[in-house]
Amino acid sequence: MSEVTAVPLRPIAKGSLVKLWIGVAAIIAAGIFLGLRTTASQVTMAMAPEEFLEANAKHGGVNRTPSGLQYEVLKEGTGPKATANDMVLVNYTGKLLSGKVFDSTKTGGEEKPRPMPVAGMIPGWTEGMQLMNQGAKYRFWMPPSLAYGEMGAGQGVIPPNAVISFDVELVAIAPAQAGMGAMPPGHGGM
Repeated sequence: MSEVTAVPLRPIAKGSLVKLWIGVAAIIAAGIFLGLRTTASQVTMAMAPEEFLEANAKHGGVNRTPSGLQYEVLKEGTGPKATANDMVLVNYTGKLLSGKVFDSTKTGGEEKPRPMPVAGMIPGWTEGMQLMNQGAKYRFWMPPSLAYGEMGAGQGVIPPNAVISFDVELVAIAPAQAGMGAMPPGHGGM
């Protein structure tokens, strides 16, 4: 016959028990947050472009142009507006709906503004740049028809029929007739 020997346990101090439950609650909350964040990203990526753009247009602060370009003013500028014939100096980050960055002027942790023509780019870029005043920062969502369409781009980096977004800061404008030397000093030539 075997005997069971009872081992006396020390009681847990009230403060330790509270700390234990707070720790358990924090772990559960972190798990829920991570799960919801991952799920929201997956749902967004599974949406058809039209579904995403329709849902996105309902968020406060999101504007839509007749062509379907959506934008949000993050910071209003006070300078002149760019025209289709201008060259602009911009900071930008281009992303897929998954959040994957496919292009950015941020390298090595710092912004390095890039000169770009307003016209001659994808239609959403050309239209969006003409909405902005110098000094403004906007977020654009471009439907496939204003982005890279059925072909996609970047050897598969941007898939066919992808909605893309850009956060763009319009640093400076150089009118076409002024040429490349019209950018403010310190920004290099275009």
